[in-house]
Amino acid sequence: MNQPEMLDSDIRALQQWMRAAWAQLGNSSLTTFSRRELRNQMKQCSADLRERLQMAADQQSGPVQQPIPTYTRPELRILSW
Repeated sequence: MNQPEMLDSDIRALQQWMRAAWAQLGNSSLTTFSRRELRNQMKQCSADLRERLQMAADQQSGPVQQPIPTYTRPELRILSW
């Protein structure tokens, strides 16, 4: 697997985990401590997901081309004989 495929796989896995965590958070049998721990894990997963999405966006943008320099007037030189 090359890096873009691994990145895509990571993103999908993190998204799936977040969906499952939201569904589990709605479960009324969770204790207060369990809810807090799940929310903490969700925050970490969300940060990881944002990082992976940023990496994917950076890869898609490709190399940045240097801007074409604008024409500037050359410095004036006085030449004498």
